[in-house]
Amino acid sequence: MKNYTPEKLAAASRYQNYYPTLPQNVQADVLARMAELIEEEKAYCDKGNYKHMAQIVTSIALYEVLIKHGASEDEAYREVSEEMWKFLDPSGMQKLAKLSFFLPLMKKIVPLGFKKGSGTGWRYTWYEDDKKDEFHFECNECIYAKILGRRGLMKLGAMCCQADVINYGNLPYTDFIRTETLCRGGERCDFRFVRHDSDAGDGWERTESV
Repeated sequence: MKNYTPEKLAAASRYQNYYPTLPQNVQADVLARMAELIEEEKAYCDKGNYKHMAQIVTSIALYEVLIKHGASEDEAYREVSEEMWKFLDPSGMQKLAKLSFFLPLMKKIVPLGFKKGSGTGWRYTWYEDDKKDEFHFECNECIYAKILGRRGLMKLGAMCCQADVINYGNLPYTDFIRTETLCRGGERCDFRFVRHDSDAGDGWERTESV
């Protein structure tokens, strides 16, 4: 539970720029709700899940508190989702994807990164027989779906799925393909990256992933 305080989670979340702009009374209510959520979801509050729980707990608290202060559900969702997506910057990944060794690098660092950044409640399937120009894996259990599904807030999970599309959906020479996610009612989250020859330029059709 180290560093699992509302203030630190908010500062580690994708709302770190947005949260300080809220009125003081709204901030206080958000922190109070986050404290409750941390206690309610303490089974997932381990070292590996820290960054994930920062997004989940802060998103729930913001959404619920905005409604408490007069926003409609649609208004609260729009505010929370737009502020999360606004924080994302895919330019670094897009720059990396221009390199010829991008996919081999992904095959090495993604499993390691997920192992370090996933705690209780996650399960993945990794494949080692991919072709040279492909990399795919599956997420079979996800704490976003577990926590948000139980609370009837799966749309906040789908909002987080969209962050992957923003980060990976316009990579140079690389198609990001995902046909389903757990937070969108699927049986799994299927991630596939397909590399196209740089000589092809834009002569290939990009997939509209979920």
